[in-house]
Amino acid sequence: MPFIETFDNARIFYEDQGSGPPLVFIHGWSMSGRAWRFQAEPFAAAGYRVIAPDLRGHGQSTVPPGGVTLQGCAEDLVTLFSELALSGVVLIGWSLGALVSLAAFPRLRSRLKGMALVGGTPRFTATDGYPHGLPPTEPKGMGVRLRRDFHKTMGEFFRGMFVSGELSRQQENRIAREIVMGGRLPDPDVALSTLAILASADLRAGLGAIDLPVMLLHGSLDTVCPVTAARYMAEQIPGAELELLDGCGHAPFMSHPDEFNRRLGGFLERVHDRH
Repeated sequence: MPFIETFDNARIFYEDQGSGPPLVFIHGWSMSGRAWRFQAEPFAAAGYRVIAPDLRGHGQSTVPPGGVTLQGCAEDLVTLFSELALSGVVLIGWSLGALVSLAAFPRLRSRLKGMALVGGTPRFTATDGYPHGLPPTEPKGMGVRLRRDFHKTMGEFFRGMFVSGELSRQQENRIAREIVMGGRLPDPDVALSTLAILASADLRAGLGAIDLPVMLLHGSLDTVCPVTAARYMAEQIPGAELELLDGCGHAPFMSHPDEFNRRLGGFLERVHDRH
């Protein structure tokens, strides 16, 4: 199985399939690279190289002695790009993965062709002058619930990514079979430390410096990252394209993979001029 070694002695697992222009998919909080199961094969078949790492402490990746930090996750991404000699990459980050992508952007700029941020936000919590996040009490309450009953709280969070009626029974079964059942939850301390990242990270200042093609893909009914956060980023990132997926919550690439892949595929064709 492919792993890379990081600067601080973590082992980062990644899946790598297909050949062609590289796409690097970064998953969200307490998930793993398996989150992209419905994208990996279609885009590999379409002539792309699809790489999906597990963030440190997630999936099959290990936790370094210093724990999990946003900067550490971003540094791991830089190491992955270097070890695999990647260039001309389109980086696709979802939720926490969007934050990691934004944090790594200054170091990866010369190796990137574009970015797609899915269900993303530069800051998860609301603050003065930024009403587009959740109340600061939300991650604190989540932390309390995680400590009280970890598995129950994680299950509630996963179900909460989808809005009522978004998933058919067939879709639920497919997600369970292909994504959930083959993965594993991070250790509770990793979930809590990455939750702390979501509570504190603020990457608004760097948005205006992003000078590559960017697509923002966002569920119109997302309650984890409000859609106003995507509109804010569309205003701040020069030339960014905003694509709303109607009736979708926080994980449209799971609930409506065909539509998601069509829109992402159109962006990739424009970026690589593959019409």
